[in-house]
Parts: sequence; C-alpha cells; structure tokens
Amino acid sequence: QVQLVESGGGLVQAGGSLRLSCAASGPTFSTYAMGWFRRAPGKEREFVVTISRRGGVTYYANSVKGRFTISRDNAKNTVYLQMNSLKPEDTAVYYCAGKRTTYYSGTYYDSAEYDVWGQGTQVTVSS
Repeated sequence: QVQLVESGGGLVQAGGSLRLSCAASGPTFSTYAMGWFRRAPGKEREFVVTISRRGGVTYYANSVKGRFTISRDNAKNTVYLQMNSLKPEDTAVYYCAGKRTTYYSGTYYDSAEYDVWGQGTQVTVSS
C-alpha cells in the first residue's frame, strides 16, 4: 500500500492561507480515495474533506466549505488542501488518509474507512 507524507503546515494569521500537500509513494495512488482530517488540541479527530480517485467528486465538512479546496494530481501522486480565510478554530494537526477502493466516485467521511495515514502536519492560526 502507499505511504503518505504531509507537508505545508505552519503558522499563519487569521484570514491568511496555507496549502497542504500529501505525497504518496507507490504506483497505486490512483486507486485510492483520499481525505483530510484534523485534530485540534483536546478534541477528537474530525473529518475535513474527501476526494474520489480521479478527483471528480468531493465532499466537505460544513465548517470548511467555501474556504478550503481539495485537489489531486495522480501523475504526481499528490493530494492538496488549499486553505483560505483561515480562522483560529482551524488550528489543528492535519492528516491525510487514503482508502483503496474500486469505486471511481467513492468518497468517505468516516475515518474508520481509511487504510493508510500520514504522520500529520501542524497548522496554527493566530488571532
């Protein structure tokens, strides 16, 4: 299975932007639906967004809809999370995850569905 490595986290002021990347190893990336999750201090891990194998279907948490955009480049084995209009409540460790699936349009918001996880990248939004 693929291995995932996130990058792009950091410290940003409220209203700013960051772009996270998640690079996958291995030749089977295009067989994985991908998702981003986050865990804020003292809170449970929560779903952020998911994207289907070819990128044609996406599904966002209400808390980020209209501010975050997920995309993927299967030729580069990478999924991206563009985060705009960041808020202090977006502060969390962000994880990308992959679920191998035969469904081209499959998207998954339940973390239990995912087979592989990255190590996480810290995003801190100051007020």
